[in-house]
Amino acid sequence: MEADISFLDQTDLDIIAALQVAPRVPANSLGEVLGVPTSTITRRLNRLQKERLMKVIGRFAWPLILSGNPQQLWVRCIPGQAAQVAEQLKAFPEIQFVMTTSGTGDIYADLFPLRGSDIDHLLTDRIPSIKGNKSVESRLVLDSRRVGQSWRLRRLTPGQTDALAAHIDPVNQTSLDSMEQLTDVEFRTMLELGRNARASAAEVARTVDVSSSSAYRAIQMLLGTGAISPRVEVEPSAVSFPLSAVISLQVKPKSIGSVLDQLAAHDSARMVSMVTGKAPVVFHGLFRGPEELAAFITQDIGALPGIQTMDTCVGLNVLRRYWMDRDGIFIGDQVAGLLRR
Repeated sequence: MEADISFLDQTDLDIIAALQVAPRVPANSLGEVLGVPTSTITRRLNRLQKERLMKVIGRFAWPLILSGNPQQLWVRCIPGQAAQVAEQLKAFPEIQFVMTTSGTGDIYADLFPLRGSDIDHLLTDRIPSIKGNKSVESRLVLDSRRVGQSWRLRRLTPGQTDALAAHIDPVNQTSLDSMEQLTDVEFRTMLELGRNARASAAEVARTVDVSSSSAYRAIQMLLGTGAISPRVEVEPSAVSFPLSAVISLQVKPKSIGSVLDQLAAHDSARMVSMVTGKAPVVFHGLFRGPEELAAFITQDIGALPGIQTMDTCVGLNVLRRYWMDRDGIFIGDQVAGLLRR
């Protein structure tokens, strides 16, 4: 589905870029940084979220919801069956990301081993037996050098970025080891922040049915321990980055660390991982168009040490991103069952 970026104007884009830096910045402070009236900020935020163009959600700390490292899946399909296979993959809550592609694979997907899941059964039986599926190659993620929430629109001035940094919630408490360390109020608060990471203590208190002070303490604990991290969800095609590419790189072992670091620092990087298999480095990037991708391949990747071979797949249609199904630029609700006690 081709994106209609007329939905978003320059003020909308500035708001999204600012929230990528400080997702929980108050509307009045956001207005001051951007030079926009608070009433306009509030109205635009409500519209962006109501029309499913943007969401500010909470990213759950991986050790709390996963039993192991993620897997990257490359699926080959019977000709003409890729769309149907991709839809069937969405039936699995463990599938965090799904995208049809052109290139070596027909579908690229990220599988996260949620606690209580039988990943061996998923990889050896349930996913391979999907009708229309020819083969599945899984690659265990060994090192996630960059994750999706790190990608940002580069629209703000250094002064604006510095001003927003004062509104970033610090992670300054000991991290949690398991969900069992959460009280019932903290667990329910975590669920609410997962759906809406901008929720105030008063809003959480009404939903969870506790006092505002109890809700505030729960929010501060969850943010301070990193149990939940606010993140902005917006389809890149809605903000003028319609081209998604996944590039697998064969790299000499001694150069893997350097390649990972340099790719992770690139503005286009969304996911950069070290994985098992013949191509140990996988780069998932976002681009304004083919010319930008071509320049990245020839100039940036071309300058990296130790690159032996490269395989590039271009995204065709994203069906799910961070456990939220997508309809073009429109964002659906997060799938149920991520948090289990």
